[in-house]
Amino acid sequence: MLEISDHGRTWVLSGPTSSYAVHLTEGDELLHLHWGPRIALADAEALAVRPLPDYWPFESQLDGREEYPVEGGPRFVRPALSVRTEERRGTEWTFEAYEAEGDQLRLRFRDGGLAVTLHYRMRHDVVERWVELGNEGPALELLRADPAAWTLPDREGWRLSQLHGRWAAESLLTAAPLTYGEKIIGSRRGHTGHQHLPWVALDTDATEERGEVYGCALGWSGSWRIAVAQLPDARVQITGGAGYDDSGLLRLEAGESYTSPVFAGLWSDGGFGGASRAWHAYQRAYVIPDAERDRPVLFNSWEATEFDISEEQQGTLARRAAAIGVELFVVDDGWFGKRTSDRAGLGDWTPNPDRFPKGLKPLADYVHALGMQFGIWVEPEMVNPDSDLYRAHPDWVQFQPGRKRTEFRNQLVLNLAREDVQEYLWERLDTLLASAPIDYVKWDFNRCFTDAGWPGDGYPQRLWIDHVRALYALLDRLRAAHPGVAFESCSGGGGRIDLGVMSRTDQVWTSDNTDPLDRLAIQHGFSQIHPARVMAAWVTDSPNTQLNGRVSSLRFRFVSSMAGVLGVGGDLTEWTEEELAEAGDWVALYKEIRPLVQHGDLYRLRPPTGGLSAVQYVRGGEAVVLAWLQAQSYGEPVPALRLRGLDPTASYECLETGEVHRGAVLLHHGLRTGLRGDLDAAVLRLRRI
Repeated sequence: MLEISDHGRTWVLSGPTSSYAVHLTEGDELLHLHWGPRIALADAEALAVRPLPDYWPFESQLDGREEYPVEGGPRFVRPALSVRTEERRGTEWTFEAYEAEGDQLRLRFRDGGLAVTLHYRMRHDVVERWVELGNEGPALELLRADPAAWTLPDREGWRLSQLHGRWAAESLLTAAPLTYGEKIIGSRRGHTGHQHLPWVALDTDATEERGEVYGCALGWSGSWRIAVAQLPDARVQITGGAGYDDSGLLRLEAGESYTSPVFAGLWSDGGFGGASRAWHAYQRAYVIPDAERDRPVLFNSWEATEFDISEEQQGTLARRAAAIGVELFVVDDGWFGKRTSDRAGLGDWTPNPDRFPKGLKPLADYVHALGMQFGIWVEPEMVNPDSDLYRAHPDWVQFQPGRKRTEFRNQLVLNLAREDVQEYLWERLDTLLASAPIDYVKWDFNRCFTDAGWPGDGYPQRLWIDHVRALYALLDRLRAAHPGVAFESCSGGGGRIDLGVMSRTDQVWTSDNTDPLDRLAIQHGFSQIHPARVMAAWVTDSPNTQLNGRVSSLRFRFVSSMAGVLGVGGDLTEWTEEELAEAGDWVALYKEIRPLVQHGDLYRLRPPTGGLSAVQYVRGGEAVVLAWLQAQSYGEPVPALRLRGLDPTASYECLETGEVHRGAVLLHHGLRTGLRGDLDAAVLRLRRI
């Protein structure tokens, strides 16, 4: 809902439980009024008449109170907008008009030939914000154009939560007191990165299920930056957007425009769990394509075969996968060009004639005949120097003239900002998807930008932005031309996970780390912002030879992976008949609980900090609990779990034990009989009776 004052200078956007309000002064200063519990328009108007503080000239009246700080004038905070022309740097705008349409608000400003439009949209309790810039005058340079600045209310003792990590250890949750100055997270690597997810949350005393939490999440899949600043007067402001530094985003000629990514914000008084459930509901409703559909159980061939693949061998794996109930069979790296190792073939997206002499269609048809969908792996933004593509077009990669072309994983980054590269990839991928009945594409990105140059271009810095915009356009074009094909975002695991890429893909690869114990912490952090509906998780072989050599039971591996979109990645030709039979039972059980896991409300009952950890999913009158006992000492009993989100007036039957519980459910008997020792796991289902 959007409310507007009679004088048209105060605006209030409201969701089911929260409101967001701004006010424009007579001097065209846009001030932040409120973000938090739902308020009425009259409350916002009362806030609007409060005078600004009368500071000494060493401080600014606007800092920490301005809705969208620009560079220049009486401001000292980090600007959200920084513009440079040949004559000057900075912005001095005047208000032109507002436009209201449904739940959307647009505030239009102008500074000479520069038109600035601030966009707002309330979806559930999530406020989406972005900025649109249009140039109608001489050329100018956008140094910074953040979609939003977020202002928090006056509080003491703010705590900042974030997700950090590295390859194979992504999305690890950490929290620390916020101190004076700035805390900056981001990526200068050309993609979202393994080091941080573009999300922060702030609270003062919240628990998992109680207390106020403010969260912000950026929808951008390239380099980015979020800065959380506690200002000298203790107020807190958050800015963030595309680009890591202020070295320049784009050059806008007359008639050109730029639209920033969305920076979304959420207030919740339901603790971190309530905030997560609100984020999940928002993404399932407005971000994730076809979110109402169940994601299938998949098998991926990578850990079973790596590069040593053939049509016959893939067929053998497919038969075993179908026998245990797999619904989607994916051929990973090694099917194309001269790709017998990571040293060659990237860029040549045609089937290897020795391995697939008649192309991919015979294998795809065979997989379909087994009752499964068929998928493939690609890495379109990369090229090996040993490839037909690179030999024909060495100028198509990012490089700096006179400098060595740095190779990671024996590959270079294609300059996707170039239109000829875009058209080449469109033609090759469109042809590929039309050549066989392909249902799924795993889209990988296995190295960061290093030599991000574009010799001969008038403003080579733009490749950082235009690469991502071209990626989005290519995915959009492929989805429109092949609507039956699902896409997964992957970047050496969780290196490209954000709201931007998630709006164009059906699921994401959470981490290359498939160790089931490590995955509990990774999935715990991931769930702070993103839903299980997109979180791919595989059951792989034990010992985990890919990473740490840890031995774990098939039971523990399956229950760990069943917390998201279940997949299998082990070498099924080496599994015993007993293991295959057990795997079939787990797959069948997952299909029963899949609607709850992928579409239900998540409750994190115990974090994965040692001992017992558990999550619960609730949908309608059903609930499922996934529990993991990491270690048990001195014969201590397994603690009981108090469940959440159930009807306190109803009775629930535990299907595994037959116990009937009334009201707030305390699970103990089922856990203690189901969990028998270190690295054990259990699944308990409850149904309202």
